[in-house]
Amino acid sequence: MSQLNYNHLRYFWVIAHEGGLARAAERLNVAPSALSVQLQKLEAQIGHALFERVGKRLKLTEAGRVALDYADTVFKTGEELLNTLRGRPDLDRKAVRIGALPTMSRNFQLEFLRPLVGRNDVELVVRSGSLRELLQELEAQVLDIVLANSPAPSDARSSLRSHLLDQTPVSIVGRPELGGFRFPQDLATTPILLPSLGSEMRQAFDQLVDLAGVRPLIMAEVDDMAMLRLLARERQAVALAPPIVVRDELNAGVLVELHRIERLAERFYAIVQNRRFPNPLLGALLPAR
Repeated sequence: MSQLNYNHLRYFWVIAHEGGLARAAERLNVAPSALSVQLQKLEAQIGHALFERVGKRLKLTEAGRVALDYADTVFKTGEELLNTLRGRPDLDRKAVRIGALPTMSRNFQLEFLRPLVGRNDVELVVRSGSLRELLQELEAQVLDIVLANSPAPSDARSSLRSHLLDQTPVSIVGRPELGGFRFPQDLATTPILLPSLGSEMRQAFDQLVDLAGVRPLIMAEVDDMAMLRLLARERQAVALAPPIVVRDELNAGVLVELHRIERLAERFYAIVQNRRFPNPLLGALLPAR
């Protein structure tokens, strides 16, 4: 293969960051038609289309996103050289973009990301949103991986794959003075903090107490597990949560496990997209999967 033409690569880089040929041509002070020809030459050389046309705009292909990551690195080199010579060295860093549901335990997320936490060559980008929003961003290749409490919806045409990372028991937790709590009968008189109706854990809990003929006294429904944990610390109410969510509070004795619900389990999934060029950092997070 002949050497890469870095002029062509720069043209591609500017097109990608400007979002289209017209703005890139204006920035580079060249005709859009000439810019298009140079882009075609680069695509022919590397053997992959770098953009696809969606309406009137250009969208990066998977190969285009990989090429852009490398181009970003290439064209940072001059800046890094200047910074180094000026006594301000800058380390080359590669990003991994993670989407996570608000209901995901922060402790679990930290344990999952620990192989990359603290690495000077890695930038972690963590976004929160609904499962639908995050999966759309995953399919659009804005995200590299999504952490969720349920697998991606089954669809024969889907390129998404769900890895079951772990499952953990679910418990009723509360302040120590609530000791002696009886499950499920005391739920009728003791306020409880619950995850939102959309979570699998909540749905399974509702079915369980319904079968027992108990109507819980619900104090609050909380999407965010971190907020649920804080409310459990402050209120005279019990909470439905996996122990990992309140691990620090349990260790400190601020909260205690009042009852472990053996029939309930919280599951943690990593959802990825089948890609020809996956982010290589995923290998540190999903080894041998």
